Amino acid sequence: MADAPRIMEPAAAADVLRRTLTDPKRPITVADASVASGLAARDAEAGLTWLTSEYRGHLRVTEDGDLVHLFPHGFTKPWETQETLARVLSRFGAALVGAGRFIVRAWLLIVMVSYALLFAALLIGMTLARQGSSDRDDGPGVSILGALFRMIAEAVFWTFHPFSPLYIERRWTDAEVHRRARERPEEKVAFYEKVNRFVFGPTVPKEDPHAARAAILREIRAQRGRIGLADVMRVTGLPRDQADPLMARLMLDHDGTVDVSEGGGIVYTFEALRRTADEEPRVHGDAKSARPPAAWDRLPKLPPLTGNPAGSNVLVALLNGFNLLASAWAIQNHLTLSNLALLFDPERPRVLPDDGLPLVLGAIPFVFSIVLFALPILRALFRSRQQKHIDEEHARLAVLREVVTRSSRKEPIADETLRAAVRVATGEEPTSKDITRRVVELGGDVDVGPQGEVRYRFAELEAEAEALEEERERASEREARLGKVVFASDQ
Repeated sequence: MADAPRIMEPAAAADVLRRTLTDPKRPITVADASVASGLAARDAEAGLTWLTSEYRGHLRVTEDGDLVHLFPHGFTKPWETQETLARVLSRFGAALVGAGRFIVRAWLLIVMVSYALLFAALLIGMTLARQGSSDRDDGPGVSILGALFRMIAEAVFWTFHPFSPLYIERRWTDAEVHRRARERPEEKVAFYEKVNRFVFGPTVPKEDPHAARAAILREIRAQRGRIGLADVMRVTGLPRDQADPLMARLMLDHDGTVDVSEGGGIVYTFEALRRTADEEPRVHGDAKSARPPAAWDRLPKLPPLTGNPAGSNVLVALLNGFNLLASAWAIQNHLTLSNLALLFDPERPRVLPDDGLPLVLGAIPFVFSIVLFALPILRALFRSRQQKHIDEEHARLAVLREVVTRSSRKEPIADETLRAAVRVATGEEPTSKDITRRVVELGGDVDVGPQGEVRYRFAELEAEAEALEEERERASEREARLGKVVFASDQ
């Protein structure tokens, strides 16, 4: 009896195809790959799917319904250098921000508290020493003593305030926590965190790397296990050149298949993902309501400059401003460590001798205080550029919304419709170049209406929508049901 044919792993089949396909930039069918490599058709198909995922390939359909794999970059990854550099810079920037936040927290404790107490102690000593000499009443100590005592009170308050990093937290009951959140929600943020926000801006939550994939899988289940690229773009907001290889990866990971309808529509089928332990699987009409939200319903927004209440920003600015002025006074009056002893001498000279640049009491707090003011100013100056990038993303998603929505109904899209969508999203008039670029990215073609108006058709997306509708109607609800339980360890 002959042995059953052995099915190759997709990665192994892809390795064979890499060695045997001499011109990977040419369009390749499964038959081409099978003939060139000698692989079985099923192995050639699995290998091409793996390569599409790995090298960001694309799928196209001919008018006869043949599936063609395209690899614009061949079996190379020119984007790796750019993305690696971006990741390195991102991590380096995150490390700098983390170090900066640590320094700011230390600065809060060391400078805003310790320096203030040190300056106050020095001026108190100067005042007491001057009481023995009546002809030294014109010194600087008395004129700013009141301000320093006020600074001491604020420093002590924020050091031992219930939301300071030195405070030992009281154990609140759940009722007290909810009541305090309703009455004074701003106090839930520690003061040192408000300083961090003042300098670096609010902390942006990290994106879940699996969130996009999870949303696509929910979409697959909600759409009876059959989806197309338009569904992926709707859920994730990804451009088409990124949605194609992502679907290839999902096919490998979740036993998916790709089929081509008679009209040339590409349908990705994942029957296994429909299987659920729910006793009453949802019917198609109910499943639609469970679809994940569209990307254009989750538009990115420009984060606030600090995320703090105005009073907190004013307080941080005043505290840092005091340190800036006090350190400037120390530099101007040559307050080096070696001159400290002269401050307590009743017979000290009117002007302290120039003994070099004061570092501990002058230059260090002066420079750091300037930096703490400079960083939020720089962030404010770059907000217009950030807003421009966000507006561009809003415009892209607005065009994507119109294309995906209308293509599913096989409606041509007027040029003015896309322009209006961009105007509403950004408040600015788009250029013809911008509209053309976005239409080309989504695979659209120019079509002239009966009145000579310019409009666009997306034949591939329209064929996909028609094929998906037919496949979903034919999909059996038995795919979602489990078989009869024959063993249970809990019984």
